[in-house]
Amino acid sequence: MLKVCSFLPAVTQMLYDMGLDDHLYGITFECPEQALQEKQPVVRCILEGKNLSSKEIDSLFSASKHQGKDLYYVDEPILEEIAPDIIFTQDMCDICQIDTACTAAAVSKLPKQPELISISPESLDDVFMSAITIAKALGKEEVAYSYLNNLNNRISQVVDALRSKRALPKRVMLMEWLDPIFNCGHWIPHQIGLAGGVDMLSNPSGDSVVTLWDKIIKYDPEILVVAPCGFTVNRTLEEMYLLTRKEGWNSLRAVQDNQVFIADFDLFTQSSANTLVNGIELLAGIFHPDAFEIPKHLSPKFHKLDLHRLNR
Repeated sequence: MLKVCSFLPAVTQMLYDMGLDDHLYGITFECPEQALQEKQPVVRCILEGKNLSSKEIDSLFSASKHQGKDLYYVDEPILEEIAPDIIFTQDMCDICQIDTACTAAAVSKLPKQPELISISPESLDDVFMSAITIAKALGKEEVAYSYLNNLNNRISQVVDALRSKRALPKRVMLMEWLDPIFNCGHWIPHQIGLAGGVDMLSNPSGDSVVTLWDKIIKYDPEILVVAPCGFTVNRTLEEMYLLTRKEGWNSLRAVQDNQVFIADFDLFTQSSANTLVNGIELLAGIFHPDAFEIPKHLSPKFHKLDLHRLNR
């Protein structure tokens, strides 16, 4: 049986979702909790165990990139012991995860050279295709088609529910980072569209970028979703003051109408197909509660900000 290492959490999640986790031997320190309990972490980061603010994290990553330093590293003895046949890596973001170049440097010293497969989606369609790439590499392509068929059926149920209610698109914004503020990019605008919203500050199929507060004030979203990359709801709540203390915050329509939501990052910035469909379902329920009910299992994954209590 082929041995696999997954150097990005999204691939790890999809291996579990498709029932292919028996091939998985090595993971990263950021992989889903179930994997961390069962598999061996191979990729580490110098930030592990540090409680840094959004600004500190952004500054550290920016400085490291400018200086050409790697924040991630491979535990080479463990990797050699595993002796994987395949390593899934990525080239989409050298800030969020270890990239193929860094991985290649580590594996070049191994007696057994694994195949490196880069999973670097830019759109929602790309994410779905990556599931096929993963399963095909393991000789289990049919498993991916079954997996994706179920996910496409769930998306169709969302779209049909919104269509039946003739739901008009809501003007929304989803933030990928707080300090500085980043808009959303890649597949997230596609999630928003399928959920019955439009984010005119987003960058579909492209990188998220720093977005000026004045631009957000002028755009004045009806609904604001805050889901910083790597942050859970509780972690984001610790830094919401970065937004609520800004000039003009209380004048935003989303604030006036009590339509500010915080969500776990894995529904959006973790590009595993199932979690992104969860994100679509959550957004549809947030944008159009009269048309679509948020599944109960997603209740712990988001929080509606109590703005009246916050402003007391």
